[in-house]
Amino acid sequence: MRVLLSAYDSRGGVEPLVGLAVRLLELGAEVRVCAPPDEEFAKRLATIGVEMTPTGQSVRDLVTGKTPPSPGGVPKRAAALVAAFYEQARAAAEGCDVLVATGLVPAVAGVKAVSEKLGIPYVYASYQPVSLPSPHHQPMARPGRPLAPDVTDNVALWEQDARDAQEVFGEAINTHRASIGLPVLDNVRDHVFTDRPWLATDPTLAPWVQPADLHVVQTGAWVLPDERPLPADLVEFLDAGAPPVYVGFGSIPMRDPQDVARVAIEAIRAQGRRAVLSRGWADLALIDDQDDCFVVGEANHQALFRRTAAVVHHGGAGTTATATWSGTPQVIVPQGADQPYFAARVADLGIGAAHEGPTPTVESLSAALKTALTPDTSARATAVAAAFQADGAAVAAQLLFDLVRQTPTTKN
Repeated sequence: MRVLLSAYDSRGGVEPLVGLAVRLLELGAEVRVCAPPDEEFAKRLATIGVEMTPTGQSVRDLVTGKTPPSPGGVPKRAAALVAAFYEQARAAAEGCDVLVATGLVPAVAGVKAVSEKLGIPYVYASYQPVSLPSPHHQPMARPGRPLAPDVTDNVALWEQDARDAQEVFGEAINTHRASIGLPVLDNVRDHVFTDRPWLATDPTLAPWVQPADLHVVQTGAWVLPDERPLPADLVEFLDAGAPPVYVGFGSIPMRDPQDVARVAIEAIRAQGRRAVLSRGWADLALIDDQDDCFVVGEANHQALFRRTAAVVHHGGAGTTATATWSGTPQVIVPQGADQPYFAARVADLGIGAAHEGPTPTVESLSAALKTALTPDTSARATAVAAAFQADGAAVAAQLLFDLVRQTPTTKN
């Protein structure tokens, strides 16, 4: 069996595909991946023996501002993404039996179009429930389309979200579809999501709440045990004292990284703790030369988190899943998108604290850390970690094999 996995996302959106790819390879499948042309993504996939087809613009360059905004704004970028993912995925899909797509709607729409043209089964996967229509939560705001503050009915908000998605992405997607001989769509969101999307999350951390009209297949989180050793100098720092507090914001570019680093380190020191600062795409750096702080670049988060007293992060799906699986208390400082959802889940589960708002002060972060560093929070984090369903990638891989066996051959 040949499988094409596709994502236009940051590292947290590409890493789950690594987990799924490994489980597919173990079952004897051939795996191909379309992902953004960032070097770190290609290197990560190379570690498992999977070649990546670079597709679209660099995500890191876009989010950090290295690539200037295009004159046409979101519609022009959407049109470029649809075309790029259609062209690259169509070439990579040669001989494939199933396509799996995740990430931004225009990129997913390009892959969906390939499945229609070639007659190949297609699966849409999400790493968080809040991007999928449900009466139990509200949608995330689309670019330039804030949610109406006076509307509290979730069903009405999701109906508006479908209209917003059509207004933001519809013209770009339909223009491309018409150019390749496919019918235009009046609801691009539901078309690319399908009526049976997959949800790659742990059901305790991020459940799909019933009843709901959408038939969601929750596989569990697509995680992979990471056996990479930590850097020797980081191990030396960890061994030199009590477990530190980790601070990192992953692929999020912070507005004032120097102040964020200062606030974080001062708040951690106020708790009598040492700190490990992750550079990330915000390029966080140490604020002085005291020996109670350490800065790290790329590292095995699974191993590192298990050696920390708490993890302060942005609340991305991948980082939240890793911290939860590690049994480490968390403080989430959400910056947007699905991050407020994960912050609320961590607080509701009692495995950490949700910081109110995206900009912490020494006082606000200190208060959140006090909650995260209590024995009760630590005990609860350990208990939730014990129940974490870490076999989601294996479940998804088997489901893909089953899907291919059950689907009549319709390839063109």
